[in-house]
Amino acid sequence: MLEAYSNFAACYDALMDNIPYDVWFDYLHGLLKEYKIEDGIIAELGCGTGTITELMSKAGYDMIGIDNSDSMLDIANEKKAENGSNSLYLLQDMREFELYGTVKAVISLCDSVNYITDSHDLLQVFKLVNNYLDPKGIFIFDFHPRYYYKEIVADSTIAEDRDDISFIWDNYYDEEDNINELALSLFVKESESNNDDAGLFRKYQELHLQRGYTLAEIKELISMSGMELVAAYDAFTNSEATEECERIYIIARECGK
Repeated sequence: MLEAYSNFAACYDALMDNIPYDVWFDYLHGLLKEYKIEDGIIAELGCGTGTITELMSKAGYDMIGIDNSDSMLDIANEKKAENGSNSLYLLQDMREFELYGTVKAVISLCDSVNYITDSHDLLQVFKLVNNYLDPKGIFIFDFHPRYYYKEIVADSTIAEDRDDISFIWDNYYDEEDNINELALSLFVKESESNNDDAGLFRKYQELHLQRGYTLAEIKELISMSGMELVAAYDAFTNSEATEECERIYIIARECGK
C-alpha cells in the first residue's frame, strides 16, 4: 500500500468537490483581517493542490505553499499558471520546513496537523512556525480532535461510485495509540488515450494515518513552542471550542524566539 497522496493527488480535487472552499476561505480571511493581516507574505503548511493558496493569492497575499507530496504540488503549480499568480510552492516536510525570512502569518487547513502523528514532531512544527513568524505574527490552523476519530468515523466505511472515479474509505481507530488508520481504495477509469485499457478501471491503494489530539494537548504544545494561544473556535463559528467539536480552529501568536 502506497504513502498518502501518491496516487490520490490526481483525483483529489474531483473527490473533494463537496468541500465549500469559498466558505472556508471567507472564514479564514475574516480571521486574518480581524488580526490586521490584510496583505504581506503568508505560508501555508500542507497546501496540497493549492486551492486555498490560490484563493489567498487572489485576495492580495504573497503566498508560499509547502507540501511533502510532489504530485500534489504539480497540480498546485498548474493552478498557479492558470491563475497567473506569484505563489511559491516548496516541496518540504512541515516538520523541518525552511523559509527565506519571516512571514506575517502561517496557516494550515484540512486537518494537515493530524498527519503529524508524533507529539514531539508536532511540537517541532509549532516551534518552527514561531521561529518564522514576524513579531506578533499569527498562526491559524484547524484539526480534528480525538472525539471526531473515536466517536464519528471510527470503524466506519465510506464509499462513493461515480462515472470515472470510485472510492472506498475504511477507517479504523486505535484507541491505545490514538491513531486513525484510513485505508483508501481508488478505482480510476482509464482515459480514451489509452486504447488498450480505455473504459477499464485501475485500482490504487493508499494508507493515511492521522492522530487524534485532544484540545488540551494542542494547547499545551502551543504553549511549549513559545507561542501564545489567542483563541480556539468550533470550526466556522466564533463559539469557543470544546473537546466534542468535530473540527477546531486554533489561533496562536508569536511571542518571542
